[in-house]
Amino acid sequence: MPPPKGGEGKVRLERLPPSSPHVLKLARWEFQQWSYLTPERRLGEALFCFREQCGPGGVPSVFIALWEDTPVGMASLIADDMHDRPDLTPWLASVYVVPAWRGRGIASRLVQRVEEEASVHGIEQFHLFTYDRQTLYRRLGWYALEECVYRGEAVTLMVRQLPPAGDHAGPA
Repeated sequence: MPPPKGGEGKVRLERLPPSSPHVLKLARWEFQQWSYLTPERRLGEALFCFREQCGPGGVPSVFIALWEDTPVGMASLIADDMHDRPDLTPWLASVYVVPAWRGRGIASRLVQRVEEEASVHGIEQFHLFTYDRQTLYRRLGWYALEECVYRGEAVTLMVRQLPPAGDHAGPA
């Protein structure tokens, strides 16, 4: 579905509850985009794990970008996204925007929403890994921590420092 002209202004972000009719669609997006990293995992298991990430707040949480009632993107805040780095938690994960809706700021809004969620829950630092979106994340305040290989894929491990929840500057 191609986006309507100016439609990105009507995209809203919502927390995704496990009972949402959109859970299966988003789980499939996640599976289609990143299942190559866990080839032993099947869609049924991925759906079960994705539904468990749809928490009521904090870690874990999934956010959906909706145009009218149509999902156009998603992002998650989860405890573990790089299984060989248990020392790092939590993670920004599964940032995805439908191709026809890309380049409209939706991914940036999703990342910022996850950052807000983390901050409200007292998280001051969290992580992500990406193989090709370093520029987007740098622009949003993320820093490269290291270059590494994860499950055969060259990736950049990135970190984001957030101010403590009470330190946000308000109006003077």
